[in-house]
Amino acid sequence: MTRGATRGMGGAQPAEELTESYVRWRSSRLGRITDALERQLLARLLGKVDGQKLLDVGCGDGAIAFGLAQQGATVTALDADPSMIAAARVREKNEATRVQFVEGDAESLPFGDATFDVVVAVTVLCFVQDAERAVKEIARVLKPGGRLVIGELGRWSLWAAQRRIRGWLGHPVWRAVKFRTAADLRSLAEAAGLRVVAIHGAVYYPPFGIAARLLAPVDLWLGQETTFGAAFLAMSAAKVERVGGGYGEARQ
Repeated sequence: MTRGATRGMGGAQPAEELTESYVRWRSSRLGRITDALERQLLARLLGKVDGQKLLDVGCGDGAIAFGLAQQGATVTALDADPSMIAAARVREKNEATRVQFVEGDAESLPFGDATFDVVVAVTVLCFVQDAERAVKEIARVLKPGGRLVIGELGRWSLWAAQRRIRGWLGHPVWRAVKFRTAADLRSLAEAAGLRVVAIHGAVYYPPFGIAARLLAPVDLWLGQETTFGAAFLAMSAAKVERVGGGYGEARQ
């Protein structure tokens, strides 16, 4: 399940129902393996976040936000769907760390310029109407030298093919989603004035539990070699830091 996959499904869902949906996915073999691979890839691109001021755009039920807070980041988590924020607050009752939750739009972030050291946006751009504007907003709230890590749904994968068919058959979520390539992500970052550091893939197996179990051991290796066939793409980019009167390379 993507974090945005519960949106657009005939109105807001109760927080308890959303929480149960996430629990079912994460307790399945396919969900456990898939989420673990995506988390590994995101962690590799994020690096250490201890002491960083971090924004999670499109936070869903807060799973990523709480995980980053446990690593020592000061986390603000934003979502446009009040049901998602409610689900995150339900989850918060069982978490040892605290996150600030804000209801807001990725295309018009309610934060000042240069506020955050790191911004994370996982399976969010595929659901917003104006992804280019959203990435420019993210670049605006990043501090000079700050880092952006985006996770998106890959266009050329068996997962995308299955989801497109479900969209054609009338599924409200997959009818609205936009799948992207590595080149698409690079273009979005560069249009916002960000420097792309790396783009990798994950989840190269078809959406079946047994396939996930068999192919997961080679998945991250494949992600270093190609993004074609990946159901999940992750990109890291940096905001160029002003040096003197000009611009230099962003900090890593």
